[in-house]
Amino acid sequence: MNIDSLIKEAVFQFVRSSGAGGQHVNKVSTKVILRFDIPNSKYLSPEEKEKISTYVSHKISKDGILILSSAATRSQLKNKELVITKFRKLLHNALIPTKKRKPTKRPHSAHLKRLIKKKNQAQKKVNRQKPQWE
Repeated sequence: MNIDSLIKEAVFQFVRSSGAGGQHVNKVSTKVILRFDIPNSKYLSPEEKEKISTYVSHKISKDGILILSSAATRSQLKNKELVITKFRKLLHNALIPTKKRKPTKRPHSAHLKRLIKKKNQAQKKVNRQKPQWE
């Protein structure tokens, strides 16, 4: 899978940014929104689509479209580069194969240490009680 081909599939939308900026902010559309249609992607396998969907489920619309945005700078070009970088990182992290956990056994010494500590704690409680007169 080539990430550059996925970027070509993405749709970019340019909108006006919010926040301070004076008259300039009202005229220029610097905020960049990247939309990527995961279910209809030609370059992703069904397994990859599933992995990406579960990894970024909070950024996916009901239609399965991944939405990323950037309004960090006043430059449209820099914002576009930033959103592409976000997209690359997101795909890279989503598609990293997860390592299978090797089940380990607790060391015998740790087991004994726990039992000794437990016995000492019980003895401490017994010593705090009033003596039983028979």
